[in-house]
Amino acid sequence: MNAPFDRPRRLRNTPAIRRLVAETSLEARHLVLPMFVADGLDDPRPISSMPGVVQHTVDSLRSAAEAAVTAGVGGLMLFGVPKPEDKDAVGTVGTDPDGILNVALRQLRDDLGDSTVLMADTCLDEFTDHGHCGVVRPDGAVDNDATLARYNEMAVVQARSGAHMVGPSGMMDGQVAAIRRALDDAGFLDTGILAYTAKYSSAFYGPFREAVGSSLQGDRKSYQQNPANLREATRELHLDLSEGADIVMVKPAMLYLDVLRRIADESDVPVAAYQISGEYSMITAAAERGWIDRDAAIAESLLAIRRAGADIVLTYWAHEVATALH
Repeated sequence: MNAPFDRPRRLRNTPAIRRLVAETSLEARHLVLPMFVADGLDDPRPISSMPGVVQHTVDSLRSAAEAAVTAGVGGLMLFGVPKPEDKDAVGTVGTDPDGILNVALRQLRDDLGDSTVLMADTCLDEFTDHGHCGVVRPDGAVDNDATLARYNEMAVVQARSGAHMVGPSGMMDGQVAAIRRALDDAGFLDTGILAYTAKYSSAFYGPFREAVGSSLQGDRKSYQQNPANLREATRELHLDLSEGADIVMVKPAMLYLDVLRRIADESDVPVAAYQISGEYSMITAAAERGWIDRDAAIAESLLAIRRAGADIVLTYWAHEVATALH
């Protein structure tokens, strides 16, 4: 038996003691809600592989965004879903000021002002007919520099539409530096960049591809990171920091907590992590079958991400959890 002075269980005896000595906290302000807005809908459309998540109309987006902000979420990350017939090889509708994403950004900025942090996904995959995150060459490879030119245009349009932060997620080399220059040249010196610093080629993106109506054939392994690699993520981190990233992010979150810990230890800017669609759906499906306690699993998963070093967590449960914490 342990000596009388060696009893760590003393600090677990009551809920009040456990609350007093908790090393990790979860607050509504830590959470960002990803939201989908689709063109051509009359009513919100449920996403079958993500029970409880929908593609919004602009009107339903406005209502849901206001409710989430009232509940105290720290920010909103917006993804646009165009009509299939509006997609083309270079994602033109993504840079059209009257495209669905930019219309929604303007509306939310008008509605919410600076009461939340409005973020925009700065990527082409939702808007291209081939589903890749950039401009594709005739040989099928993604052209890095041609893609950067499109990202520059997209970031400026999003900033002009009201985004407080742009989120380049395509994992192109030099994307943060290129976008920073473009924003500064256009006068948007105060628009931040949430850099998708370590975005892995994951098997857990499937439900998201339904959510954005992805046209992807094949994979994104030539530009997203190899799940086998950790050191590569630190290289990406130092590049993004040197290029002017304001926040850096790891995606996915739950299967990459070791990466998140490494990034958090080395970053001198805030660190975000994205609890992605497959992680959401995995917990949801297990809970629906009665295999796990849903609410406890959600809370534990978010605490794990925070414990591993995330200052900010993007999660589809942001509104629900913020309401419970409020």
